[in-house]
Amino acid sequence: MFSLNVPLPPAVDRLGHQLADSSASPSRLRTRHTLVCKRFADGDVPDPAELPGVAGASNSTDPPPPPREAALERLCTTLRAHLASTDPFHLALTGVDAFETPASGAGPVVYLAVESLPLVRLHRRLCATFGAADGVEGDSYVPHVTLARGTDPATVRDALDVDLETTPIRWRVDALSVYDAQFREVAATLAL
Repeated sequence: MFSLNVPLPPAVDRLGHQLADSSASPSRLRTRHTLVCKRFADGDVPDPAELPGVAGASNSTDPPPPPREAALERLCTTLRAHLASTDPFHLALTGVDAFETPASGAGPVVYLAVESLPLVRLHRRLCATFGAADGVEGDSYVPHVTLARGTDPATVRDALDVDLETTPIRWRVDALSVYDAQFREVAATLAL
């Protein structure tokens, strides 16, 4: 499975370290912080030649790459076409919140709330092309960075030394990352 992620500023890792170092830390902290724009299963990635207005079909006589590499190549080609009209945009971390009953796994899920209308619009455009994962995408999409599961949001809020509601963390996004969940690494970077 792949996902299109928004690169995070160093301030997010600092908040995660503050939480881990606090005596009020929940037992199930996230050690890797991500902001997902859209998820893609390997089989959900169409051949770019099958999509209207997307160039990039290969006429090469070289042997095809292994299936995972082919899926990544198709995804990146398709996403580049979709991102061609997307300008860099701004985001802000605006507070700590929680999904009391998450779509999957134990709750509550405590997260950093993210505000960005351009990110939500991009997500919706991608869902219109690729479909939406039930319960977490489409109308259910809430841009966020997960901090922990199974703890009270107030405990997390108290452990952080910044009040994001009065002092949001803002940054500009000029590229997005394709994350490979199997290898737990960024597989490609796509400029806006």
